[in-house]
Amino acid sequence: MSLQYNAILITGASSGIGAALARHYARPGVTLFISGRNQPRLKQVENDCREAGANVFADILDVTDAGVMHEYVSKCHGIMPLSLVIANAGISAGSGGSGETSGQVRQIMATNVDGVLNTIDPAIEVMKHDGRGQIAIMSSQASWRGLSTAPAYCASKAAIRIYGEALRGNLARDGIRVNVICPGFVKSRITDANSFRMPFLMEAAKAAKIIDRGLTKNRAIIAFPWQMNMATSLLKHLPSVIFERLTARLPKKSAQQNG
Repeated sequence: MSLQYNAILITGASSGIGAALARHYARPGVTLFISGRNQPRLKQVENDCREAGANVFADILDVTDAGVMHEYVSKCHGIMPLSLVIANAGISAGSGGSGETSGQVRQIMATNVDGVLNTIDPAIEVMKHDGRGQIAIMSSQASWRGLSTAPAYCASKAAIRIYGEALRGNLARDGIRVNVICPGFVKSRITDANSFRMPFLMEAAKAAKIIDRGLTKNRAIIAFPWQMNMATSLLKHLPSVIFERLTARLPKKSAQQNG
């Protein structure tokens, strides 16, 4: 791990990739600001990180509340200037039966899009003042093209991927690095609920190492595993008639899933 990351903020750190990243970065000399929605799981991550020697601040909060997030990020930066902010919190929902409900669609957008903006906007503000910092946005390989099995999830992840790509060039002059992370299937509470086969399913700890390596090298897009990325990237170039025939066969999720 690069020594530049001495103060790291991670949202959605109570499970999955967020928890794995917190544990990966936990060591003496590192201050972690971790947040989530589930108190018992977040407490376990906090304890693990403390045992590894990190200085840890754990908070239960809702990333969809812009006011709360602005106050939270500013408070964390006041404790120790943030070197890395990972906007990781996100949710998915089932599309079985009649598909995603209107309420689910709005909840997904509020968390996966507004939640990211609520996290990175105040971070950009303080990092601009300092003239340095790094922001990582958790997108997905589901962002390459809209899948009928998860319309809102794909749309939300596509929105933040494109925004992150644009921000990278926009903020470079301010000394702020921006990276977009596009994982395939990574073991988490979301994937645990899937009853279908998930190609190249990866353990969260391995994903955290890949992400750290990409962030340290300041890669614009950190997409993995490469096999899954190659397959999903091809979807962008398929004619619509072929794409629709292929995706019509994809299994549907049967229940709402939060991550």
